Amino acid sequence: MLYAILAYHVEEEVTSWSPQEDAALMVDLNKVHDRLTQEGRLGRATRLGATNGACVLRGRGKGVVTDGPFTETKEQLLGFYVIDCADRNAAIAAARDLRAVNPSAMYEIRPVKLYLPGIPFPVTEAGVANKAPVLEGR
Repeated sequence: MLYAILAYHVEEEVTSWSPQEDAALMVDLNKVHDRLTQEGRLGRATRLGATNGACVLRGRGKGVVTDGPFTETKEQLLGFYVIDCADRNAAIAAARDLRAVNPSAMYEIRPVKLYLPGIPFPVTEAGVANKAPVLEGR
């Protein structure tokens, strides 16, 4: 079964890290990513841009676009994984592996009801092709 692992963090903390601190975290996270990939379990994974660049579409008809998101939580959604797991316990174990190297993050685990892989996009960082994936904040 497919599970989404949603990575939440305090965005101000993540953006305060130096490039070296962020890169060091990614080295550790990529070890988990590589293992899950070798096991054939890691699907799409994405690091999201800053929430100050986000907007929300809601309402009837064509809807209304407003700046956002405006959440009432301490953490913001900064990235996500799609992972193939035998069951909920296996998805929790994978999230624990991610959290072991990113202990200040919060991971939400949810079953995926519909997965459309779409076309494969090139690995990017800030919209520029890159060889090393950048997936989520610390």
